[in-house]
Amino acid sequence: MTTIKGPAVFLAQFIGDQAPFNSLDGICQWAADLGFKGIQMPTLDNRFIDLQQAAESKTYADELKGKINSYGLEITELSTHIQGQLIAVNPAYDKVFDGFAPAAYHNNPAARTEWAVQQLKYAAKASQHLGLNAHATFSGSLLWHMFHPWPQRPEGLVEEGFKELARRWLPILNEFDTCGVDVCYEIHPGEDLFDGITYEMFLEQVNFHPRACLLYDPSHFVLQQLDYIQYIDLYHERIKAFHVKDAEFNPTGRQGTFGGYQSWANRAGRYRSPGDGQVDFKTIFSKLAQYDFKGWAVMEWECCIKDSETGAREGAEFIKNHIIPVTTRAFDDFAATGADSEFNKQILGIK
Repeated sequence: MTTIKGPAVFLAQFIGDQAPFNSLDGICQWAADLGFKGIQMPTLDNRFIDLQQAAESKTYADELKGKINSYGLEITELSTHIQGQLIAVNPAYDKVFDGFAPAAYHNNPAARTEWAVQQLKYAAKASQHLGLNAHATFSGSLLWHMFHPWPQRPEGLVEEGFKELARRWLPILNEFDTCGVDVCYEIHPGEDLFDGITYEMFLEQVNFHPRACLLYDPSHFVLQQLDYIQYIDLYHERIKAFHVKDAEFNPTGRQGTFGGYQSWANRAGRYRSPGDGQVDFKTIFSKLAQYDFKGWAVMEWECCIKDSETGAREGAEFIKNHIIPVTTRAFDDFAATGADSEFNKQILGIK
């Protein structure tokens, strides 16, 4: 078993235009002061990382890593959630997802997808240069609008959608394989990979690619009413990244999982800061330790009630208190009788 690394924090929800969140030095000092040991880095803001340069220059990657290390921090993973979303976009979402890409690619879905693919390939090489072995992203979606269809889905539509998703991702997965880095899909509503079954469908289409792995975030499963503990038992061999994000589900006679188009604060299912929701993190940390998870516990803040800086401060301590320093011996070793084949045969009555 391995002691989980942490605490770490995903920077995406904290980056901004005000100090200390507007520079790499500032945000690293902030994270270190709160007790974090790692940062998960989004890759679209050049104030923090130039993704292309990190892919093309080992020197730049070493200097970036050195600066972060100087604050007592490590990079846990790079994140291309935004770019990964753009690998597959249904035309119904073209306008709203254009905002995820540079203006030069707006109103040009093919060019936007090509840009996103290149971004993922840069991320593979940048991760290798930084000495990382896992990468966080989204799968994108061609089918999400059909998850609860009316009228019924045309026969073969889902199968065709997953074949196309796999076709787009296979060259990217192969690039990550060349670089020795796992692609960790965050299983998430709004993506075609949103639960265990959809992940299995995708895995089959990419020929069970060894780099097609998982970012485990239980909050999304609370909102779906999926057994997030059994999920670890089922997929622990593929779980290579971990978001510590809480959630709660409080259905009423007026709304349930779909949320009635309400704001996050008014939905039956909503995200909370670590410790404020219903997720059983004690069992999760135990399960991951038992299954020898070798990655980081990374706090992701998306609470609809609590202030983000308060959530970060409390989150660092929450993770620290949940990490289990794993034992190096069995509790009953003091009573061990040793290994002796002849003695064992005597006990069993074997002559």
